[in-house]
Amino acid sequence: MRKIFIVLFTVLLSATVLAQQSKKVVVTLRGSWYSPHGQQEIAELRAAAPSNNLVLPAEGEMMKEVADAEGIIGTINNDILRVAKKLKWVQVGSAGVERFLTPELKNSDVILTNCKIVQGPEIADHAMALLLTLTRQMNKAIVDHPKEEWPTQEYRPLELQGRTAVVFGVGGIGTQIAVRANAFGMRVIGVDVRDMPYVPFLEKCVRPDRLDTVLPEADVVFVSAPHTPETEKTFKAPQFALMKDKSFFIAVSRGKLYDAEALAQALSSKHLAGAGLDVTDPEPLPKGHALWKFDNVIITPHIAGRSDRESRRYIELYKENLVRFAKGEPLLHVVDKQKGY
Repeated sequence: MRKIFIVLFTVLLSATVLAQQSKKVVVTLRGSWYSPHGQQEIAELRAAAPSNNLVLPAEGEMMKEVADAEGIIGTINNDILRVAKKLKWVQVGSAGVERFLTPELKNSDVILTNCKIVQGPEIADHAMALLLTLTRQMNKAIVDHPKEEWPTQEYRPLELQGRTAVVFGVGGIGTQIAVRANAFGMRVIGVDVRDMPYVPFLEKCVRPDRLDTVLPEADVVFVSAPHTPETEKTFKAPQFALMKDKSFFIAVSRGKLYDAEALAQALSSKHLAGAGLDVTDPEPLPKGHALWKFDNVIITPHIAGRSDRESRRYIELYKENLVRFAKGEPLLHVVDKQKGY
């Protein structure tokens, strides 16, 4: 019996040691233009899992370094995938992964993790800012500011309390939007692919095939779902027509989820009261596009995910996954490569 125990202990100890052997992880992502990862952040990543061999490739050396890498924090494409024969894990620096999901990656054994939830607070703040700019008519007030006038009679702000928000995509971003909309006294309905019998801040949640049944209740629609083949162009002319007269459309996840021409038509007909768009299709939105012409459309250049605190959340996620990767433990935010999120 003792011999069996010793053998089992030895096997388990060997497996633990093997799992924690040095694993090469190449960092190709240095943060965003807004929050770059400097020497301090890289030092933190190294200190979090010192058994990993964390490598920052010199200029022009990335393909050479990824050749024997087991992990990558940054980007992935077919060229890297073909070279990186030992690759087991890729951590990308975004929530959306559609641009990485080539057939080759989908059919590989490489684990893909993303940054879902990480940008939830700032994107939700931005979504509410877009809505409030329109409902409080701040866009008009800002434009009128240089006139140095006090035209109180010209403004007709709207109250959010008691109105209904439909949140399309109740993930890391959509949940945060629901929290904020609820705090403003709104009734919130979620639309999501998952069964959600009870979620705080939501009155109810329906599946995407029931979207058209809740759109007639919407004073505002928030689009916060990922872009997948199933969600592409979810919002077209019929969906805009189903929304309440003088309602608002706010898009903060991906521009491919709505038909821009149909949205422009719904605005032109005065059926919709306004739109707030941080994402468009294409991006950048070309000069001369119809959506630039409306004074009740707020367009921001895909900046909703930026804030002074985003970098810290990225680093904490990377640190945790580096520790887990070193120990052979399950990683956080693993993407279902077939579903696309």
